[in-house]
Amino acid sequence: MSTMTLTIRPARPSDATAIAAVHDAAWREAYRGVIPGAHLERMVMRRGPLWWRRSIARGNPVLVLDAGERVAGYASIGRNRAPSVRAEGEIFELYLDPVHQGLGFGARLFRAARNDLSSRGLSGLVVWALVDNDRACSFYEKRGGRIAARALEHFGTDLRERVAYVWP
Repeated sequence: MSTMTLTIRPARPSDATAIAAVHDAAWREAYRGVIPGAHLERMVMRRGPLWWRRSIARGNPVLVLDAGERVAGYASIGRNRAPSVRAEGEIFELYLDPVHQGLGFGARLFRAARNDLSSRGLSGLVVWALVDNDRACSFYEKRGGRIAARALEHFGTDLRERVAYVWP
């Protein structure tokens, strides 16, 4: 029998390549057919290892889910960017490598991100998700998120609706 150690920890600049790989795989899997292809490719390509290394070095909070010494997921967090939503904290992104989805790892990463925001003195939480991303919407609803706002996201001339899930 083999066991895998799961650790959730702050990202280090040396994690940048692994985070970029998770970002690439997760975004392609989650948004293929939701975000127009050319826009999705541009969005994925902008977030390579150098982008992540710089973001982490600047002190932007990123947590990684380390599964057996391999980055299997990440969450980027911080202060809520939408003044119309009543929450101080925000999970900007929470993604798992598709091979690690459906195992409960996302729930662990979500709890860790929420706890980290709380430890930073940020009460309340908001997470935005595209309405067409059924898996994300279901994930946040199962964790008690309630829709508090709606907005449109532009992808060139295409519009997609997104919703803000909040927790008090």
